[in-house]
Amino acid sequence: MSAAVDALRRAIYYLDRELAPGQKGRAFSRAIDVVADLDPSELEQRVAAGTLTGLDGIGKSTASVISAAVTGEPNTYLDELDERSRVPLGVGAALRAQLRGDCHLHSTWSDGSASIREMALAARALGHEYVVVTDHSARLTMAHGLSEARLAAQLDAIAELNDELAPFRVLSGLEVDILVDGALDLSAAMLGRLDVVVASVHSKFTMPAAEMTRRMVLAAANPHVDILGHCTNRKVSGTAKGAGRPPSAFDADMVFAACAQFATAVEINCRPERQDPPDDLLALALEWDCHLAINTDAHALGQLEWQAYGCDKATRHGAAPARVLNTYDADTLVAWGT
Repeated sequence: MSAAVDALRRAIYYLDRELAPGQKGRAFSRAIDVVADLDPSELEQRVAAGTLTGLDGIGKSTASVISAAVTGEPNTYLDELDERSRVPLGVGAALRAQLRGDCHLHSTWSDGSASIREMALAARALGHEYVVVTDHSARLTMAHGLSEARLAAQLDAIAELNDELAPFRVLSGLEVDILVDGALDLSAAMLGRLDVVVASVHSKFTMPAAEMTRRMVLAAANPHVDILGHCTNRKVSGTAKGAGRPPSAFDADMVFAACAQFATAVEINCRPERQDPPDDLLALALEWDCHLAINTDAHALGQLEWQAYGCDKATRHGAAPARVLNTYDADTLVAWGT
C-alpha cells in the first residue's frame, strides 16, 4: 500500500511542478485517502481484477498509477508526467548551483498545499541549506493570511522544527501586504521578530501610477522590508491560471532607486504565470545596482524546482551572483540590510 501512496504523491509533485489545474492534484489526493482506508488484500484483489475505478474517488489515471505501483510494472503515466514536467537547467545552471536557499514560499498555514516540514524536506532534497517561510499576512483573507497570534504560533513551530532539522535552517518570514497608503499589514514589533520580510502588492492593481509608485517606494524604504515581491503584479496569459493580468503602472526608476538606496532586493519571481519582473524592468533594476532574490513563490512541493527559471533569466541579464541574496548563507542573509 505504501508503494501506491508514494506513487500517487509523486504524481502530485509532478502535477504541481507543471502548474497543472488544481483539480488534477486534488483527484490524486482523494485517491491517497481511498487507498489509505483500504484493506491491503482488497487493494491487491482490485488491482488484479481491474476494478479499482469501481471505488469512489478512483479514476482512470489514478488507477493506472496505483496498479503499476502494486504490480511493480513500468508506470507509464508517471514516467510521462515526470518527463513532461521537468524544469530544465539552462544558461543559469551555474548560478542555480550557487543558490543556498529559497526566500519566498508558502505552507498550509496560509494557502500552500504542504506543511512547513514537508517544504523544508523537499528543499533540502534539492540541495538547499535553508528556506524562508513567507505565508501571507492577515489582510489576504482569501489566502487564509496569518493574524499576529497565528504568526506568533508559527514562530514557535519553526523553532521546534529547526531543532529537528539542524543544520538545515527554516527561517521565519512573511509575505506582508503593502497597503494602499504604503504601510505594511503587520505591526513593527512583529516585523522585527522575522528573519526575512517580503513585501508585495495584492490589491488595487490598477490604481494610478503616481499612487502606486508612492505605495511601493514607501514599502521599499521600510527598514523591516528585505525583498520587494513580484513588483509588476502581472500574470501572463496562456497559463493554467487563465487569461492573465496586465502589469501595474508605476515609475520603475523611482521604485528601483528606493530599493537600491534602502537595501531592498528586487524579487525575480519564478512562477511561470508571473515571470516578474519582465526583461525590461529587470534590466532597469540591474542598472540601478539593485540586489536580487530569485524566489519560487512555491505553494506546493514540486514548485520548489522553479528556481531554474529565475536563474536563467538573471544569467541572461548578466546578474552577478554576489548580488543575489539566495547565494548567501543563512546568517549572512538574516544580517543583510540591517
